[in-house]
Amino acid sequence: MECHCLQFGEIPGTTKLFSTYLSDFDRVKEFYAHTPDEAGVRAAAKEVRLDAGIRRGVVQVLREQNRRFGSTRETDANLDRLADGAVAIVTGQQVGLFSGPAYSVYKALDAIHWAARLTKAGVDAVPIFWMATEDHDLAEVNQANFGVREGISRIELLLPEDASGVSVGRIPLGSMAAAAVAHAAELLEGSAANEVADMLEKSYAADETFGSAFGKLFARLFGGRGLILLDPLDRRLHELARPVYRKAAESAQKLDEELTARSKSLDRRGYHAQVKVTRQGTLLFLEVKGKRVALRRRNGDFVASDMKLSMAGMLEKIDKEPEALTASVLLRPVLQDSILPTAAYIGGPAEVAYMAQAQVTYRQVLGRMPAILPRASFTLISAEVQRTLEKYGLDFRELLRGRQLLRQKMKLQYVPRGLAARFGRDEKLLLRVLEAYRKPLGKLDKTLAGALDTAERKMLYQFTKLRSKTGNTENLRTGILDRHERQILTALYPHRGLQERSLCLLPFLARYGMELLKRLEKEMEKPCAGHRVLMP
Repeated sequence: MECHCLQFGEIPGTTKLFSTYLSDFDRVKEFYAHTPDEAGVRAAAKEVRLDAGIRRGVVQVLREQNRRFGSTRETDANLDRLADGAVAIVTGQQVGLFSGPAYSVYKALDAIHWAARLTKAGVDAVPIFWMATEDHDLAEVNQANFGVREGISRIELLLPEDASGVSVGRIPLGSMAAAAVAHAAELLEGSAANEVADMLEKSYAADETFGSAFGKLFARLFGGRGLILLDPLDRRLHELARPVYRKAAESAQKLDEELTARSKSLDRRGYHAQVKVTRQGTLLFLEVKGKRVALRRRNGDFVASDMKLSMAGMLEKIDKEPEALTASVLLRPVLQDSILPTAAYIGGPAEVAYMAQAQVTYRQVLGRMPAILPRASFTLISAEVQRTLEKYGLDFRELLRGRQLLRQKMKLQYVPRGLAARFGRDEKLLLRVLEAYRKPLGKLDKTLAGALDTAERKMLYQFTKLRSKTGNTENLRTGILDRHERQILTALYPHRGLQERSLCLLPFLARYGMELLKRLEKEMEKPCAGHRVLMP
């Protein structure tokens, strides 16, 4: 497996905060609690103080959940270690259809990698994947993009309108699940196509929810690796999180003020606030008539849709119906770490950015914060696409410089063989002819050397432009250039973003086999503080 490491600063859209966090952490350390490395994780592990009763309660829930998902004995063994005092390496993601974008799988692999690494270093650790089943953004989980030979095939699970606004972990897949699975199975190609299709068929049944189906698929994908899956919708977990809900309600105004100040501080430093903080907001959602609604403050009361609660009423609601409460993005990690012995959280660029704000919440509500580690990042290049890149003399970096420059280079290379050889030969001849003038012109007048350089640049520009037009004319005749450009961009830089953010990993697993997961794990062991580009 060939692998190249790109710095995130080379990738368009990388924010200044994330880039600085990776390359010069000291400049942003005030927004985090620990360095993003093994030393930081070890330091955070020493700060873990999880109540024994909470640990027992969480382990009991996780045992039941993971058995329902179909976990293997390795997960059971890790739950035993968690019960005995191990710390957790946590990551998480929305429960997207058929595992969602590829980075969901990369996050899970990274948590497994870091847990093993920390355990080897003498700190017992287990990997936990927090499934974001409480999220209500259905449009982000009800579809999957499969990379196929023709480009990208979108599989979407259509659901009734009344599913909108409901926590996705409560939404049953319904009768359309079988059609979505059949569509996916038709698209899968390769040595493991039947194996992956079987996983989907056994995981995505009509009576499953987005959460339970995702959990069953991940249990199958990571069988034997000891990954612990967590569905936060269980009422017992909400009961354990009551102190966090109470603190968030009682300190709502103070948290709002401090988070607003943190956003301004980030702005002053030239960074950005990933999460917009609104006046009179809270860090809580309340379930009202089955819908997840943001809870706001108004004249000393709490308001969600047509429901209004006083502070006393709010606290009573938390005591009697904790399952009706869910956390916003700036409270969710704090709630997570109030019931888990988290030494490190593995997140993507957006998560790393909002943790710079969540540090305020950690300080006010929990009193400690784990180390924040950047997740592993990959682009996978098939042999066919690699051959196309080589045909045009391209590498992955050139895809990031914009379609216009990519197209220009492709046109220069897409010239009939005979003409291409002649262009190359005559360009060298032109340079030799012009160079022959340099010495006599210099003797006549030294300033003429600059005029010669200018003439050379203009001639080469026109020569290159002619070659580009030749390639474009050839494409108008055959259309091959258009097809190759689409092939490259849809496979490696779909929707003008990294492959991992759009494409599902399952077609890659079908093609290269489940051994691909082991290969990716091996790559994670190698030092790379950036984005890995590789050929399986």
